[in-house]
Amino acid sequence: MSAQKTSASRTKPVSAVGAFIGFVGFSVLAGLLVTIGVTPAIAVAGVTTTSTIGVFESLPEYIEIGDLPQRNELYAYQGGKSVHFATVYDQNRQELKFDQISDNLKNAAIDGEDKRFFEHGGVDMTSLVRAGVGSLAGGLGESGGGSTLTMQLVRNIKMQQALELPTEKARLKAYNAATETSIPRKLEEMKLAIGLAKKYSKKDILTAYLNIAYFGDQTYGVQAAAQHYFNKSATELTPAEAASILAIVQSPNTRNLSTPKNYDANVARRNVILRSMYAQKHITEDEYRKARLSKPADYVHLTQPTQGCRASVGDGSQFFCDYAVKVVKEMSQLGATAKERAAAWRNGGYKIQTTLDIGLNAQQKQILNTYDNKAETQIALGATLDSVEVGTGRILTMAQNKDFDEALKSAPTSTSLNYSVDYKYGGARGFQTGSTFKAFTLLDWIKAGHGLNETVNGTARVVSPWTKCGQPDYTQFDVSNDSPGENGNYSVIGATAGSINGAFASMAQKLDLCDIETMAKNFGVHRADANPLNTYPSFILGTNEIAPLTMAAAYAGIANNGTFCAPIAIDQVTDASGKKLGGQAKDCSQAVDPAVAQTAVYAMKQTITSGTARGAQTADGTQMFAKTGTTDEAEQIWLVGASTKVATAYWQGNTDGKKLNLRHYSNGVNGTYAGVRADVWRQAQTPVNAAYPGGAFTDPSSTAIRGNSVQLPNLAGKSPDEARSTLASAGFTYVDGGTQPGPGTAGSVLKTSPAAGSYLSQGASVTVYTTDGSQASMPNVTGKNVGSARSELESAGLTNITISDQYERGSGSQQCKVASTDPAADATVGKDTAVTVKLYGTKDGKAPKDCK
Repeated sequence: MSAQKTSASRTKPVSAVGAFIGFVGFSVLAGLLVTIGVTPAIAVAGVTTTSTIGVFESLPEYIEIGDLPQRNELYAYQGGKSVHFATVYDQNRQELKFDQISDNLKNAAIDGEDKRFFEHGGVDMTSLVRAGVGSLAGGLGESGGGSTLTMQLVRNIKMQQALELPTEKARLKAYNAATETSIPRKLEEMKLAIGLAKKYSKKDILTAYLNIAYFGDQTYGVQAAAQHYFNKSATELTPAEAASILAIVQSPNTRNLSTPKNYDANVARRNVILRSMYAQKHITEDEYRKARLSKPADYVHLTQPTQGCRASVGDGSQFFCDYAVKVVKEMSQLGATAKERAAAWRNGGYKIQTTLDIGLNAQQKQILNTYDNKAETQIALGATLDSVEVGTGRILTMAQNKDFDEALKSAPTSTSLNYSVDYKYGGARGFQTGSTFKAFTLLDWIKAGHGLNETVNGTARVVSPWTKCGQPDYTQFDVSNDSPGENGNYSVIGATAGSINGAFASMAQKLDLCDIETMAKNFGVHRADANPLNTYPSFILGTNEIAPLTMAAAYAGIANNGTFCAPIAIDQVTDASGKKLGGQAKDCSQAVDPAVAQTAVYAMKQTITSGTARGAQTADGTQMFAKTGTTDEAEQIWLVGASTKVATAYWQGNTDGKKLNLRHYSNGVNGTYAGVRADVWRQAQTPVNAAYPGGAFTDPSSTAIRGNSVQLPNLAGKSPDEARSTLASAGFTYVDGGTQPGPGTAGSVLKTSPAAGSYLSQGASVTVYTTDGSQASMPNVTGKNVGSARSELESAGLTNITISDQYERGSGSQQCKVASTDPAADATVGKDTAVTVKLYGTKDGKAPKDCK
């Protein structure tokens, strides 16, 4: 010993001291264990002090194997059946039972790491003393400083416990404590190993060790390692494969088989293990020779881990998977606090049955791939299709044109942002909804007692004042329409079909902006960034940034006779023991009276049949309603609609904040991006209708359609005073429109705006125009004899009348009667306008003999 010390002192004096301390330290531990009778009596001199025994006895002796982190499995539906589509875990591990692990693996572990495993009581004195010739701090040789499998299991358990702590600082501190090279740590490890050996069988300890050990490349446990490195189960490994896996355990970063550069290091340790297996007669000489001669390249078949939503099965399912995982982590089934839920998810073993219809989702993804090019370079184009089941809120689809990239290394064709959902669930901040938001003004209009046939002003103009939370609001809102030709009066049902901004501004003026906001909130509408909805007057036209899923769920609520159901993604959670914990609770509430919702649906059905969503009707004839939405610069385009069973929201738009008009960019298929939204929505909804057949909506009563509106009487020919009195009696306000050229008695009513017969709300203003009497209305004198015709024309105030000498062919009874006039009947003309009257003549068109 002294010679070794002298030699060492000339080259590495510090290491020599460390080696000496290491030897003495192990001697202390060995003597201590002898003293307390843990192992057979192997005397080591000078270490049996009572103080050392006291230190040892003061250490904890209890540790549990516990539940190891396992994989969480996600399931979707396909053809009505549950199918697995994603594996998500904190640690890539799949636990096996003792009988599921191959004998080659068990033997490789024992022969390579702990030959006397079945003989000692958790601590092996022979190995411990042998390890004492070197430094305790480094853990001599391949045995980790005399560590048994049980001691290694203790260390792995403590490392695992460290990884499950809530903060990075706490995790790092505990991990370092579990792996530090010190006598106190080794003492604790030994005592806990002794406790494990007393509490658990050798089978339990060996099984736990093989399930918990880290095998590099984010792979834990022998089953995950076998699948990852060899693409097979740990139940069927060859001696070479088993030894290669166990070769990794002492140096997982340098010996794992994820790269050929580690092969030599792995083979060196593998062959040591194989030699031990042969020496212990666990493999034959032929098996030993064959295994030693084998090369990793012969049996390594590296498979990429199938973990994470990026690897989920099903075209386009990745964004929904990511959303579902975030939702699960909020569910009380996993724990009462965020800390408890996070720990439970890390421990894993859950089976999550989601609501996703993976087949429909794939079909919608393909539609987006076709019509919303993920590789578009002229604009930052995003697009989604989201379908929600009516009456439950279950999310059936969540398709996106971009590919999923959770690693934040977004290529032009991929993104980490889930455009369908709120910021907290996907990172996107929502998009202005345009006129799809008008549904909530329409609903509040009907709720307030107004009718669909009521006439409102649709002209683009500066609109003010408003009512906001019961108080006047004098904000001036310059309302523009989508097309210059959209002006004048519209019925509400017509304005809905045509999406006339000016008309909805007129409707909102008769309501309270806060009531419209409340209506939207009742249907679950909220900003994607979690800020309050802005309620400037412009918000009625969809200026808030809202997630597509939110709009789909809102329209599902309208389709559900006004009962809104919050969107849910999880049907069932089953824990590792097989216990069903339940899914997201169905959360439905009556947002508005069913009759109001039915009336709104009736109006929005016209959007598909004759309005801005023409082309959205599916060939199956399913009754549906919809509303389109286009922002001012057409940088965001929407179509949201529903059958009685499923609502689908289609959104496409700029994702970088720019306002590039989607009407100006070709989709490369059949038109501009914005121009084919109805076609895209129809194609998306067609398979949805096949899978979830819808029925007929309940039509509203005629009373509901009319509301409390009153029909405007015909005031033509009345004096202004008479008109004023009649309007007051009907509850309308008289507005003097002045005098215009027209027929009739000068000063009498010529016309009104809105026109006679229009339905108006109580208090509506009616503009009355009087005539100056300078014109006449051509009477209809066709078929009358020439004398009567002349008399009637003169009575109308027409003075310049000529009987044409040209005749129309006529029968005997028609002769000498008026065939036509120029100007024609009902035309408004000046009183001195030349009027030509043509008569019927003979069958040859000649003049009869006795016409006067």
